[in-house]
Amino acid sequence: MKTSALKAIIKESVKEAIQEELKEILLEAVKTPKVISQIPVAPVVENYTPPTPTQPVMSAEDKRTAYQNILGDTNATLNSSNAHSFQPQAGMDVANGTLPAGEVDMSQIMGLMNNK
Repeated sequence: MKTSALKAIIKESVKEAIQEELKEILLEAVKTPKVISQIPVAPVVENYTPPTPTQPVMSAEDKRTAYQNILGDTNATLNSSNAHSFQPQAGMDVANGTLPAGEVDMSQIMGLMNNK
């Protein structure tokens, strides 16, 4: 059996299965009794102004103090000596865009392009 014939058979079977499921869902939706509910309507209040949210206003000094409290001792103990130096792998030139040696087959590239 050719793959195209198998593909057509599978496609038709999936299509039939989906149609049957949709048919059952629609029939079930039609058979269930409909419940009509009344949406309560709120009375209209004239001259109503919603309360405005108030946010605390902080001065620049208060903000600075708050951030210092959040940071705690980290600011005093953390410095550049804690950072690890970057060691690029041999054979790679990040500045000029040189990649390490490797082989990529054209079929792999075409496979990536055909997936879209």
